[in-house]
Amino acid sequence: MVAARTVRAARLVEHGRPLEVATVPLSAPGADDVVVEMAFAGVNPVDRYVTLGRVAPDGPLPRTAGVEGVGRVDGRWVVMHGQGLGTARDGLWAEAAVVPRDALVDVPEGVDPVAAASVGVAGVTAWRTVTEVARVTPGDRVLVLGASGGVGSMVVSLVRSLGAEVWGQTGRAEKVPAIEAGGATRAVVVERADGLAGAVAELRPTVVFDPLGGGFSGAAVDALEPRGRLVLFGTSADARGEVPLQVLYRKGLSVLGYGGLSEPQDALHRGMVGALGALRDGRLAVTAGSVLPLEAAQEALDRLAARSATGKLVLSLGAA
Repeated sequence: MVAARTVRAARLVEHGRPLEVATVPLSAPGADDVVVEMAFAGVNPVDRYVTLGRVAPDGPLPRTAGVEGVGRVDGRWVVMHGQGLGTARDGLWAEAAVVPRDALVDVPEGVDPVAAASVGVAGVTAWRTVTEVARVTPGDRVLVLGASGGVGSMVVSLVRSLGAEVWGQTGRAEKVPAIEAGGATRAVVVERADGLAGAVAELRPTVVFDPLGGGFSGAAVDALEPRGRLVLFGTSADARGEVPLQVLYRKGLSVLGYGGLSEPQDALHRGMVGALGALRDGRLAVTAGSVLPLEAAQEALDRLAARSATGKLVLSLGAA
């Protein structure tokens, strides 16, 4: 009898407790699974919400964390996301992972695997919200809230590649250079939501991308031009907030939501293919943050919680 393979993995043992890095048996692959030698994995707010039990609270425990990553199968690079990875089954923060074939997308030649590790969640969110949800055109004037974050920085680069004017918002002055280097015409420092409309009045935005929620969503309604679009895809500032309803309907605004976890696999696949193509062609840029070892998985989540990270946080898993 052949002993089961073991791998180092970041494990969610109990909601609300820090992740534990341990050596665990690798599950036996099913008929529709493959074993992927993991190289890198993106770290996302949704990963933190999973550990807290705010997402997939009924998922099996203990399990390996991580909902997106990149690795090798039969020598080729693949990106992975979806099919319950990290939520309904073991995820990708491990030296190797058992992954459904339908969750794999080949990485185009020439694409950096570290950058590709951010495509499954942040890249798909950026690609689909810009091209499918907001349908940004060269005539738009776009404001990106949280523009130094993993998704926000990608949205900035995509919007710029379409020829639209784009500004970025941040709550920290030290993040301004990175936002402007990433393609924003201007970065504005706005710590409180009630200062947003005044800070971006010159832009007269027709589209606002909002991963913050809280008071910023209502402030974005105030800032938008008539018949503008508010694209909401996160609530890192607060999951609740007030929206000025009279302003909303009198301006004829559209509020458009995007939630990647509720998207069907074919839509995620389409988004990964689109984002990888844009990454290959230089239309989408991944702002480099930190590459941390697997043992620092909880530290990476803590950095997200403190909103101290600029760019994308990535875990190094071994098979680069």
